[in-house]
Amino acid sequence: MKPHKWLQEHSLKLLAIRDTPEAIAGGVAIGIFFGFVPLFGLKTVLALFFAWVSRSNIVATILAATGHEIFFPVMPLIYRWQYDIGYWLFSNPHEWPVSVVKLTWAPHEWWTWHTLETVGVPLLLGSVVCAGPLALACFFITHSIVSRHQRRQAEKVADVP
Repeated sequence: MKPHKWLQEHSLKLLAIRDTPEAIAGGVAIGIFFGFVPLFGLKTVLALFFAWVSRSNIVATILAATGHEIFFPVMPLIYRWQYDIGYWLFSNPHEWPVSVVKLTWAPHEWWTWHTLETVGVPLLLGSVVCAGPLALACFFITHSIVSRHQRRQAEKVADVP
């Protein structure tokens, strides 16, 4: 399926949700945020929990959390950028990490606590720093679009004799 067609179908599903624009936009923002956080296996559960706690729309959260699947082919690049930002923020004085080409890890070193500490923590921080503003922008964009759509639907209903 083409990304444009997928996005169009899911945006129509989003506009069909009957809830307040704030709840729908909140659900989208939460879904986008957790869609870009590398907590494999936990991101959907966390997104649903935060949508429930904030009384955001859960359907909108699920649609947005799965929306990042469009970016699946480029997610390693996005994760690398997030890692670079997190590494830069953690380093004192600030410096960029070494090139990926220069890393020489044996396969048994990939799944250790040391690797989780040296790679996972900067990646998580970088993802929060990157996903936060993106989720905030998605909130305002979605709120505007849903408000306009609901206003037009209400006008159509009012115009029918």
